[in-house]
Amino acid sequence: LQLPFRVHDDGHDLRAPLAGIVAGLRAARNDVCVFLPVDVPFAGPELVRALGQACEEAAVPQTGPLPGAYARSALAMLERRLAAGELSLRGAVAELATVTVELDPAELVNVNAPEELLQL
Repeated sequence: LQLPFRVHDDGHDLRAPLAGIVAGLRAARNDVCVFLPVDVPFAGPELVRALGQACEEAAVPQTGPLPGAYARSALAMLERRLAAGELSLRGAVAELATVTVELDPAELVNVNAPEELLQL
Protein backbone atom coordinates (compact mmCIF):
# COMPACT_ATOMS: atom_id res chain seq x y z
CA LEU A 1 0.00 0.00 0.00
CA GLN A 2 1.54 3.29 -1.10
CA LEU A 3 0.86 6.12 1.34
CA PRO A 4 1.95 9.77 1.14
CA PHE A 5 3.38 9.59 4.67
CA ARG A 6 5.49 7.35 6.86
CA VAL A 7 3.80 4.76 9.06
CA HIS A 8 5.25 4.27 12.56
CA ASP A 9 4.63 1.01 14.41
CA ASP A 10 3.94 1.62 18.09
CA GLY A 11 5.93 -1.50 18.98
CA HIS A 12 3.20 -2.91 21.23
CA ASP A 13 0.93 -5.91 20.93
CA LEU A 14 -1.74 -4.23 23.01
CA ARG A 15 -4.47 -2.28 21.32
CA ALA A 16 -4.44 1.02 23.14
CA PRO A 17 -4.59 4.51 21.64
CA LEU A 18 -2.05 5.61 24.25
CA ALA A 19 0.60 3.40 22.60
CA GLY A 20 -0.04 5.04 19.23
CA ILE A 21 0.13 8.53 20.69
CA VAL A 22 3.43 7.76 22.41
CA ALA A 23 4.86 6.35 19.15
CA GLY A 24 3.65 9.39 17.23
CA LEU A 25 5.13 11.86 19.69
CA ARG A 26 8.44 9.97 19.70
CA ALA A 27 8.61 10.27 15.90
CA ALA A 28 7.34 13.86 15.77
CA ARG A 29 9.33 16.78 14.50
CA ASN A 30 6.73 19.29 15.70
CA ASP A 31 5.98 20.33 19.26
CA VAL A 32 2.27 19.47 18.93
CA CYS A 33 0.64 16.55 17.10
CA VAL A 34 -3.05 16.02 16.38
CA PHE A 35 -4.25 12.42 16.54
CA LEU A 36 -7.41 11.34 14.72
CA PRO A 37 -9.16 8.01 15.26
CA VAL A 38 -10.06 6.14 12.09
CA ASP A 39 -13.75 6.08 13.01
CA VAL A 40 -14.27 9.87 12.78
CA PRO A 41 -14.51 10.33 8.98
CA PHE A 42 -15.86 13.89 9.02
CA ALA A 43 -12.99 15.45 10.97
CA GLY A 44 -11.68 18.25 8.77
CA PRO A 45 -8.91 20.83 8.66
CA GLU A 46 -10.74 23.28 10.94
CA LEU A 47 -10.98 20.63 13.67
CA VAL A 48 -7.28 19.83 13.34
CA ARG A 49 -6.32 23.52 13.47
CA ALA A 50 -8.58 24.24 16.46
CA LEU A 51 -7.11 21.39 18.50
CA GLY A 52 -3.53 22.14 17.51
CA GLN A 53 -3.79 25.85 18.27
CA ALA A 54 -5.45 25.30 21.65
CA CYS A 55 -2.97 22.69 22.87
CA GLU A 56 -0.94 23.37 25.99
CA GLU A 57 -0.04 19.79 26.94
CA ALA A 58 -3.28 18.46 25.45
CA ALA A 59 -6.41 19.75 23.72
CA VAL A 60 -9.47 17.58 23.35
CA PRO A 61 -13.07 18.04 22.20
CA GLN A 62 -16.05 18.02 24.51
CA THR A 63 -16.57 14.32 23.72
CA GLY A 64 -13.30 12.90 25.08
CA PRO A 65 -9.59 12.37 24.43
CA LEU A 66 -9.75 11.51 20.70
CA PRO A 67 -9.45 13.23 18.39
CA GLY A 68 -6.93 15.22 20.35
CA ALA A 69 -3.78 17.30 20.22
CA TYR A 70 -0.88 16.27 22.41
CA ALA A 71 2.38 18.13 23.00
CA ARG A 72 5.80 16.52 22.96
CA SER A 73 6.27 18.02 26.43
CA ALA A 74 3.69 15.46 27.65
CA LEU A 75 5.67 12.51 26.26
CA ALA A 76 7.52 11.57 29.47
CA MET A 77 4.28 11.36 31.46
CA LEU A 78 2.53 9.40 28.71
CA GLU A 79 5.48 6.97 28.49
CA ARG A 80 5.35 6.49 32.26
CA ARG A 81 1.64 5.66 32.11
CA LEU A 82 2.20 3.26 29.22
CA ALA A 83 5.05 1.46 31.02
CA ALA A 84 2.89 1.15 34.15
CA GLY A 85 -0.03 -0.31 32.18
CA GLU A 86 -2.16 2.77 32.88
CA LEU A 87 -3.67 2.89 29.41
CA SER A 88 -6.63 5.22 29.95
CA LEU A 89 -6.38 8.34 27.81
CA ARG A 90 -8.99 9.99 30.02
CA GLY A 91 -6.68 9.39 32.98
CA ALA A 92 -3.74 10.86 31.08
CA VAL A 93 -5.74 13.92 30.03
CA ALA A 94 -6.67 14.48 33.69
CA GLU A 95 -2.94 14.68 34.56
CA LEU A 96 -2.06 17.11 31.77
CA ALA A 97 -2.68 20.83 31.27
CA THR A 98 -5.64 20.13 29.01
CA VAL A 99 -7.86 22.55 27.11
CA THR A 100 -11.36 21.39 26.13
CA VAL A 101 -12.33 22.73 22.71
CA GLU A 102 -16.00 22.95 21.74
CA LEU A 103 -16.10 21.47 18.24
CA ASP A 104 -18.87 20.95 15.72
CA PRO A 105 -20.58 17.68 16.74
CA ALA A 106 -21.05 16.82 13.04
CA GLU A 107 -17.26 16.51 12.70
CA LEU A 108 -17.12 14.16 15.69
CA VAL A 109 -19.66 11.59 14.46
CA ASN A 110 -18.33 8.11 15.17
CA VAL A 111 -18.75 5.60 12.33
CA ASN A 112 -17.79 1.97 12.87
CA ALA A 113 -19.22 0.23 9.81
CA PRO A 114 -19.88 1.04 6.14
CA GLU A 115 -23.62 0.68 6.77
CA GLU A 116 -23.46 3.41 9.41
CA LEU A 117 -21.71 5.73 6.98
CA LEU A 118 -24.38 5.15 4.35
CA GLN A 119 -27.09 6.13 6.85
CA LEU A 120 -25.58 9.58 7.38
